[in-house]
Amino acid sequence: MSLTQVSSWTNHGGTLSVHEHFSNVTSCAMQFAVFTPPQAAGGPVPVLWYLSGLTCTWANVMEKSGIQKYAAEHGLMIVAPDTSPRGEGIPDAEGYDLGQGAGFYLSATQAPWDRHYKMDDYITVDLPWILAEHFPKADLKRQGIMGHSMGGHGAITLHLKNMDTYKTCSAFAPILSPARVPWGRQAFETYLGPASPVWEAYDATELVQKRQSQANILIDQGEADQFLTEQLDAGLFLMHCRNHGQSATYRFQPGYDHSYYFIASFMGDHIAHHASVLAT
Repeated sequence: MSLTQVSSWTNHGGTLSVHEHFSNVTSCAMQFAVFTPPQAAGGPVPVLWYLSGLTCTWANVMEKSGIQKYAAEHGLMIVAPDTSPRGEGIPDAEGYDLGQGAGFYLSATQAPWDRHYKMDDYITVDLPWILAEHFPKADLKRQGIMGHSMGGHGAITLHLKNMDTYKTCSAFAPILSPARVPWGRQAFETYLGPASPVWEAYDATELVQKRQSQANILIDQGEADQFLTEQLDAGLFLMHCRNHGQSATYRFQPGYDHSYYFIASFMGDHIAHHASVLAT
């Protein structure tokens, strides 16, 4: 599969690179970023996926979170996909929470979205093939996944559906019950059609009742998050984790909001959480 390097920088002793390719899954050009840690010079390293939130690209986490510093310390390769298909001819919508920049890590079934909006398959099928072919130091037997907000929703749902692949999981301010909150209901109705059992495959609160992993899912949530009450309430998800035996650590952080100032403050903890399993 052809891959074009767009940019590359030496960073924390490793390399941060941005790549573009045509995806047969999303039927359009896609970009993603990879941080390769210095330890890769000596052999294969674990892979940690970071899924971003609404409006974001690969750039948000790589430019604002400090993730490369901690990944270099622990020897983890970071892969940061985009949040949706983009470009001319790709369906879009008004507002920040639907269309380009808001793929919700699902496979759309409704026209016109169904041709391009297949972000779950893009991440779990397409990109791993690219890593295997073009990044020989990526150890795909040791993978974890994490994300923020919409990306936290993606990380937890993809983990629960692919727990043998993603052995570790964490999230910042995740949308845990998308079928019950405005962001998720709008996206699901648009991409998947009227409420139906299909929605359950993309809702962490529903999935955890049927699928439990061996991982401890680490979640940090800012107490001052402006979206907390309407979009991010974790109560139902945590109740089902307790009732069905899914280990989860939920940390309520006083004073923090939904921004990358919050994420950067606890990124070190999250990288250490993944490294404690993947880098051993």
